[in-house]
Amino acid sequence: MKKAKLAAIVIVSVVALIVVLQNTEVTQARILFWNLPMSRALLLILTFVLGFVIGVLVASNFLRQKRGKA
Repeated sequence: MKKAKLAAIVIVSVVALIVVLQNTEVTQARILFWNLPMSRALLLILTFVLGFVIGVLVASNFLRQKRGKA
């Protein structure tokens, strides 16, 4: 089981590294009224982190409500 976890971590890390290396060019990110020049890789990472945080918050809120009813 530990070898499978290690293999999965290595594979995900290699794929993430490939994505970052392929998306190094600068792009304009328009957020509300601001134009922010940043690399596409950074934009992808920030979007992933933001989605992960929102998912955790929604799931924890859902579980808290479910425990409150029980």
